[in-house]
Amino acid sequence: MKTVKVAAAVIKDNKKIFATQRGYGDFKDGWEFPGGKVEIGETPECALVREIQEELDTKISVGKKIDCVEYDYPTFHLSMECFWAEIISGDLILKEHEAARWLSKEELNSVDWLPADLELIEKIKEKM
Repeated sequence: MKTVKVAAAVIKDNKKIFATQRGYGDFKDGWEFPGGKVEIGETPECALVREIQEELDTKISVGKKIDCVEYDYPTFHLSMECFWAEIISGDLILKEHEAARWLSKEELNSVDWLPADLELIEKIKEKM
């Protein structure tokens, strides 16, 4: 089974977390933390800065690592490095996602998270 390495940003602002809904692919309509694939020779942190700029037209600063989620989907293994992040500039313009929401701690379970992202929810709640 092939391994896909990705980085995910848990963007925090005023005690709320930014979540996005996929607009394409096998997991269309599932909710996730924004981010994307880590390219060869790229650190997860650099991948996050690049991906958030490309997908959301926003510049972020990447903070402390939350966790590395290892999850087996039916056709691939996902290795997802997850980091806290904050917005430096930009308005989080959705270029590839269907929808987005700012969620409070109490609202984190109100969306249908993709399985790998769901594994982060309890850890995020502990830190909010």
